[in-house]
Parts: sequence; structure tokens; C-alpha cells
Amino acid sequence: MGAAGGGAVDCHCHLSAPDFDSVCKGEARPAGAGRPPVLSLQDLDDVLEKAKKANVMALVMVAEHSGEFEKIMQLSERYKGFVLPCLGVHPVQGVSPGDQRSVTLKDLDVALPIMENYKDQLLAIGEVGLDFSPRFAGTDEQKEEQRQVLIQQVQLAKRLNLPLNVHSRSAGRPTISLLNEQGADKVLLHAFDGRPSVAMEGVKAGYFFSIPPSVIRSGQKQKLVKQLPLTSICLETDSPALGPEKQVRNEPQNISISAEYIAKVKGISVEEVIEVTTQNALRLFPKLHQLLQK
Repeated sequence: MGAAGGGAVDCHCHLSAPDFDSVCKGEARPAGAGRPPVLSLQDLDDVLEKAKKANVMALVMVAEHSGEFEKIMQLSERYKGFVLPCLGVHPVQGVSPGDQRSVTLKDLDVALPIMENYKDQLLAIGEVGLDFSPRFAGTDEQKEEQRQVLIQQVQLAKRLNLPLNVHSRSAGRPTISLLNEQGADKVLLHAFDGRPSVAMEGVKAGYFFSIPPSVIRSGQKQKLVKQLPLTSICLETDSPALGPEKQVRNEPQNISISAEYIAKVKGISVEEVIEVTTQNALRLFPKLHQLLQK
């Protein structure tokens, strides 16, 4: 399936998130001894069916921590040629809001061998990046450790010739500067929350920016869309987060909301937005074309 006549690419989503889990009643068993609980994938099957009906041709699924790597690879196998995997260590670790903390090099040590193991099946390394939100990175030491974790993953991506799927909350300029210094070339900055002038530094470096459906309720993202050239824009949902409505589970089918908003701002058709952003995704992710064939 090539881009011509294809659909949209959701360049960043979290299909392994617990929001998409429904445990089989009566069959559930505790995780342990290398065995995850038995999960029903009926909900996820429905979510992906709706995405296909909404003209989504591929979903780029990202990781946040090593504990979900195996699940991500299993899902990419189950939905082969439609759901494409990225593995990476996010700057914020901890599954529930109460236990979230800044990443450490120990988190990366656990993850790296697994990433190496699956290197040939990966579309990209991600979700990686910096998060300087005061509640996660209140000290210079925490920020520096985040930088070191990111640098190692940039080096891994370069060695494996894979793009980077990047988080940069409250750290737009430091993230772009670090990526530049490290010589990263194929980069997606997802849901960028910095100023348009900072984003333009990324555009100069050849980086892409993906826009989630929450653009319709974010003045900052609306300014970003206005300023960014279409040739630097990709589509994403960040499902289950960043949907059109706060506190409501986001799904890949909502990619159309991003496309419609961009079309309105740029004064072009939704079809053109989808065509150009899909071409951008194919440029950003060189393996996308071959993985779609499988």
C-alpha cells in the first residue's frame, strides 16, 4: 500500500495503555513468571476497526517503559502491517499518576537489551525525550539524568539507522538543541508545547511536528499549526490522551479532527492535508513503506 490512494498515518499513539485493556473475566490470572494477565482484545479490535473505517492506513505505536515492550511487540504482530512498533524509554516513568517520577539511567539499562533484541522489527525509537515539568524534573540533577538517557537513545537510533519519536514537554528548546548537537536527523516532535519560534528551529533542522486532535482546544497548538509549513507537519492522536474532549479516551479514528483543523487553517482540502502528511510520514519513517506491505 503506497501513499497514493492511501489514508492517514497516526504517527504517535499508545495502544498498549491500560485504557485499551479489558481483562477476560474468569480467565484473569495474576501477572508473574513472565505471564501477563489474560486480556480480551475485543475493545482494541473495535478501536482499530473504527480507525480503518476513518481512513487510517497505519498506526505508529510508541512505548514509555520497558514493562510494556513485550506487549507492544505482540500487538504489532497481531495487527501486522497496520500497527507499527517503536520502543523507547520516556523521560517520565511510573504507570499511575501517583508514582510518576523522572527517568533514571537504571530504567534505560533494563530497556536497552530488549530494544536491541527487536531492532529489526522497529519502525523507530520512541517515545523518548525530555520533560522538564517541575513536578518531574525539579532539580538540575534530574534534568541532567534525563539528558543522559536521551543521548544514549539518540546514539542507539543513529547506530540502528532508526528515526526518533520525541516528547518535549516544558523542554522544547533544550530538546531541539540536544537532538541537533547529537546529530539526530530523522525526528518527530510529538504534541510540541513550545513557542512557534522554537519549533521553527526544529523545522530548520529538518524535523517534523505531529498535531493531535486536542489542537481544537489548545491556543498554543493552533498558533503552531499556523506557523509550521505543511511539509513539516504529521498527524497523530496520542491515544488515549490529547483527544478533542478533556478526560474522554482518545482513539485513532479522531485523526480526522487534526486533519480537518489543519485544512481549515491552511485553506486547503482535508484530502491534501492527508496526502502531504502521509508523504511526510513516509519520508520521516523510511521503513514505513516496507512494513505496510507485510
